[in-house]
Amino acid sequence: MAIYVIGDLHLSFGVDKPMDIFGAHWVNHHEKIRKNWINLINHNDLVLIPGDTSWAMNLDEAMVDLEWVHSLPGQKILIRGNHDYWWSSVTKMNRLFEDIKFLQNNYFIYENYAICGTRGWICPNDYKFTEHDKKIYERELHRLKLSIEAAVKDGYKELLVMTHYPPTNDKLQPSEFTKIYEAYGVKKVIYGHLHGKESFDGGLQGEKNGVYYYLTSCDALEFKPLKILD
Repeated sequence: MAIYVIGDLHLSFGVDKPMDIFGAHWVNHHEKIRKNWINLINHNDLVLIPGDTSWAMNLDEAMVDLEWVHSLPGQKILIRGNHDYWWSSVTKMNRLFEDIKFLQNNYFIYENYAICGTRGWICPNDYKFTEHDKKIYERELHRLKLSIEAAVKDGYKELLVMTHYPPTNDKLQPSEFTKIYEAYGVKKVIYGHLHGKESFDGGLQGEKNGVYYYLTSCDALEFKPLKILD
């Protein structure tokens, strides 16, 4: 059993939103993901999908994309991305599939790991951080704490966090998110959202103050799920 990650699938089987407008590497990207997924992942493995799973605008439209994820091997945990407008009540969604769980203000267990997380938001920066951004940023920090503290209260010490947004700004400066991770002893943090080489270079990756960070947008991973734990 192992934990894999891949984010920003940007599926659009139910809506007209082709990804190849963003470059030739996106042509039939879902087929690349499917091939790599099936070659790597077994039924007992866990796959973390940190947001932007579907371009659908509502849950009915998203079902064809979620069914596609359901058809692939492994257990899956999803969080919401900034483009997941279809996201509905997690109570309702968590009844849809036995192998897909939706994470929001809660946590899930995989062996001795607690999988925590929230969507996140842009971190304070020099070019755009409005009062509106500050409000959402603080709300997401609260949601992250709710998730982590629920796991800690139940006795879990091995913490893995997934967010959609990066944990820092593009200058890789410390944020309230990174402070939380360090304070609670989070082992690994995965995130997505960033696309394109220039953006990839602005994403925190590797070990920092005892926390290991992974950028897992599917194009950053060349559409191949990344194993982060055996």
